[in-house]
Amino acid sequence: MNSVARQALMLTLVGGLSLAVAVAWWQLTEEPIEHAQRELQSRQWLAVLPADSYDNDPLQAPLHLEDTQLAHSQLLAGFRATLSAKPVAVVLRSRTQGYAGPIELAIAIAANGRLLGIEVLHQQESPGLGDRLVDPALRWLDQFIGRTHSDAWAIKRDQGDFDQLAGATVTSRAVIDALQDALRYFDEHRASLIEGNPDE
Repeated sequence: MNSVARQALMLTLVGGLSLAVAVAWWQLTEEPIEHAQRELQSRQWLAVLPADSYDNDPLQAPLHLEDTQLAHSQLLAGFRATLSAKPVAVVLRSRTQGYAGPIELAIAIAANGRLLGIEVLHQQESPGLGDRLVDPALRWLDQFIGRTHSDAWAIKRDQGDFDQLAGATVTSRAVIDALQDALRYFDEHRASLIEGNPDE
């Protein structure tokens, strides 16, 4: 066997071994990575619920949602939270169009129809504008907690109750509209969301 053939054989063996190691490593790490991603998603989505307000895993209780294209947003998923097997809240995943792209929200609504919490899951707004949406010091989303669909919903620019994000009228309006949509949807589908059977 000449030196060129030996070098080709060695390269083939090294390449095959490298590929085998890469495949084995991927198989060993795939499940832990997926588990970590699910845990992160679960913590982010369920941050909208007070920790002691439920004792099930709401993400394991998905709801069947009908008519999910709403006036200003779209519902992507819904989950029921229970405490001692009694329904206490619904978490809705909503997508609305912001100024620079879609904004995805987790919206928790108590069984009585009051807004429990809002979490921004994803946003593409301009730096400085979208950042303020999730800024823990600003706490802009907190002003909506406790509201219902039947409450008056107008930002102060319109002589209403809510401050808009300065310089981010489109973003502010998109979030407010998505919250109103979710609360209206809850009111219209309360029986199936609270008492109906979760998807299997």
